[in-house]
Amino acid sequence: MGMANPQKTQPTEKADYFYAEMEDGGLVMRPFCRCGNPLAEEYFCEKCQRQCRCTDVVCADETTFRYVQDHPPFKKFNFYIVSK
Repeated sequence: MGMANPQKTQPTEKADYFYAEMEDGGLVMRPFCRCGNPLAEEYFCEKCQRQCRCTDVVCADETTFRYVQDHPPFKKFNFYIVSK
């Protein structure tokens, strides 16, 4: 169940996304609007005044990337690794 090598940059087309990282051995995913504004539970961006739909996962590092790509619930997402 392999994917192509992770992309090392942000998505070229701006999309709403989850920022994913490993914390205390568990996966933590925080939703963000394509404008960069953090989202609350209802995924509504106060800045853009729009309902967001996160379709990308931006991973903090390669360990996080490998973790999410190997889990079936994340199959429909596009994955990226934050460029340092």
